Amino acid sequence: MNAAPPRQDFDAFLLLAGKLNYAWTNTESLLIHLIAGLSKVDKETATVIFLTLNTGRARVDLVERLAKLPRVAAPERDAVLACTRDMLKLSGLRNRYNHCIYAFDEDGGNPRSILMRIADRKDALKMGQTTEIDQAAIDDIDAALGQLAALNNRIWSISKAHGYPL
Repeated sequence: MNAAPPRQDFDAFLLLAGKLNYAWTNTESLLIHLIAGLSKVDKETATVIFLTLNTGRARVDLVERLAKLPRVAAPERDAVLACTRDMLKLSGLRNRYNHCIYAFDEDGGNPRSILMRIADRKDALKMGQTTEIDQAAIDDIDAALGQLAALNNRIWSISKAHGYPL
C-alpha cells in the first residue's frame, strides 16, 4: 500500500481531479471537429449533433462510426480511431473520480473514492468499488493529464491535416 497523503493534501488532490475533469471536457469538445470533418458538415451543425448526444461514449461511438465509412481513407480513419481508442482508455480514470463519493478513515488513513455505479452480474449486484486516494492515484491523474494534452494535440493535428472545420 502506498503512503497516505496527509489530510491537507486532499484539497490538492481535489484540485488535480478538477484539472482532470477540465482536461477531459476540453478534449471531448474537440470531437466536434472530428464530427464536422468526417460527416462533411459545418462546425455549427456538428456542435448541434455533439450536444444532442448526451454521453461521451455516444459521441465517441459516432466519431468511430463516421471514421469507418468507406469514403474515409485508411490513414485518416486509423488516426481518428487511434485517438478515440486512447480517449476511451482515459475515460475510466476520469469516470472513477468524476462519478464517485469520497470516504474518510476516522483513524487518519487514506481517503477513498467510492464509485457510484451498480454492475449487474448473473445472480448478484456489484457496487461500491473503492480506490485509495494515495500517491499512486495522484500519479495516475498526473499521467492522464499528460496523455490528455497529447491527445488534444493529436486531434488538432488530424483536424488541420484533413481540412476539418475549425
